[in-house]
Amino acid sequence: MTTKKNVLGINGSASKNASNLAILKNIAHLSESEIELTILEDLSELPHFQTNLTDINVPDKIVEFRNKIEKADGIIICTPEYVFSIPSGLKNALEWCVSTNILTDKPTGLITASASGEKGHEELKLIMKTLQTNFTNETTLLIQGIKGKVNTEGNITDNNTKIELKQFLLSFNKFIKNESVKAPD
Repeated sequence: MTTKKNVLGINGSASKNASNLAILKNIAHLSESEIELTILEDLSELPHFQTNLTDINVPDKIVEFRNKIEKADGIIICTPEYVFSIPSGLKNALEWCVSTNILTDKPTGLITASASGEKGHEELKLIMKTLQTNFTNETTLLIQGIKGKVNTEGNITDNNTKIELKQFLLSFNKFIKNESVKAPD
């Protein structure tokens, strides 16, 4: 019997009942035999980033956040794109990690689910590469037109999206178990 991997899911959306949160909840359900997914639903609870507090007098909420990342075997970020970028709450959370090495070589899955999402997805990959996380092309997924692919109950209604998400999870599960480690192009 294999032990489940502990994965931290980070919802980048600032909206309640967001499609991105629905995707993370679907991932938790689809992969429950492989991983134990803990979802951070609301990044607005984190204080605004301050460079003078990165190493000393770190706010308790940030210590908790960093500990969750550090204890996780891997992370999955699911975020929309806001104004051709990642949301400010997600950027704020990631900035609190810059002065640490908690994301270095951390197996990572990156999902951008938005109307278009191309620029936000590029930016997310660049930021995570800068933070030295470990992801591959197979552990990233861009879901465009998300509003028409998730219903109000949080179910994925688009068959192609279901297939893409299952393929993403298959790749992520192999990746987190070190069965396939390939650097991004």
